[in-house]
Amino acid sequence: MALQWTLRDPVVVSALIGASRPEQLDENIAAVNGPEFSDQELTAIDALAHGIDVNLWSVSSDL
Repeated sequence: MALQWTLRDPVVVSALIGASRPEQLDENIAAVNGPEFSDQELTAIDALAHGIDVNLWSVSSDL
């Protein structure tokens, strides 16, 4: 879901994946080739994403 959601935006040209087994690579390829999200699904995902307090652009405190 996350991979397909990330790549749905035409501005995004690539996404990094973390496949440590061949099966995971197959799953990622299947996700990209799967059906597109409906408008209703995207609305639900966006509503959940706005409900979390994560700043992707902040500096990690683990550095």
